[in-house]
Amino acid sequence: MRIQLITGISGSGKSVALRAFEDAGYDCVDNLPVSLIEQLIETMEGERCQYIAIAIDARRGASISELPALLKKLRHQHQVDVLFLNADTNTLVQRFSETRRRHPLSHPNQSSTLIDAIEKERELLAPLSNEAQQIDTGHIPAHTLRHWIADQLKERPIGLALIFESFAFKGGVPSEADIVFDVRCLPNPHYEVALRDQNGLDQAVADYLCQFPEVSQMLTDIESHIQKWLPHYLKDGRSYLTVAIGCTGGQHRSVYLVHQLQQFFSKAAIKDVYVLERHRELDSKKVRIG
Repeated sequence: MRIQLITGISGSGKSVALRAFEDAGYDCVDNLPVSLIEQLIETMEGERCQYIAIAIDARRGASISELPALLKKLRHQHQVDVLFLNADTNTLVQRFSETRRRHPLSHPNQSSTLIDAIEKERELLAPLSNEAQQIDTGHIPAHTLRHWIADQLKERPIGLALIFESFAFKGGVPSEADIVFDVRCLPNPHYEVALRDQNGLDQAVADYLCQFPEVSQMLTDIESHIQKWLPHYLKDGRSYLTVAIGCTGGQHRSVYLVHQLQQFFSKAAIKDVYVLERHRELDSKKVRIG
């Protein structure tokens, strides 16, 4: 059985993520008490269920500390993955203000602020964040989160997910990044009027960038670094490795390099590794229906 645990900071998109897993064919349960997880799995096994997604939040209080040991036990029989959604505090405060929802850890009769509740939640969930795939939703809309999850679940692969993600430094480094490369030193197509409104996936931008030896050298150096250290990450038992490539606007250089890296490592067909490509700024602009 494949079990997906969805957790993270309130306001970071757990409901959106749970619906994405439901759309992918998972049986989904929201806000399940920790003490009932094993019972649920036994019941679903009897019904020959293959895919289960369970959302857990900080309302479960101190019992969350029991989850790491429970997950270790479940992994002896099942494929268990943990998705941890996060966002910066300012973004979370803005989202609660816009929706007028109350934070699950805030109480009307207490003097604690929303920020206090968010910080308490981070502390409660810290044991889970350390062993999870993390996605920073602070700079992406709901449709981008759904799209990223859907892409990851297309073939429901098992192994290490090698994720290449482009981003703009002006929007901050993705909090889920394990390795970060800064490519702002490379020639910038933004200053070419004919290329400004295009992006790194367009052939004209690719043709412009590949004419510079330093771009090819940067690409080769990153490929070599990942190839050298990837076996060590696999040996460490990792399920996810996010390599973030950043430039100024997240439109040209970082996008081009991420796309080239995705193609290179996909063709390499490394055992127990599957490759994903993400573009934080570009994906956030796309309008998706459904």
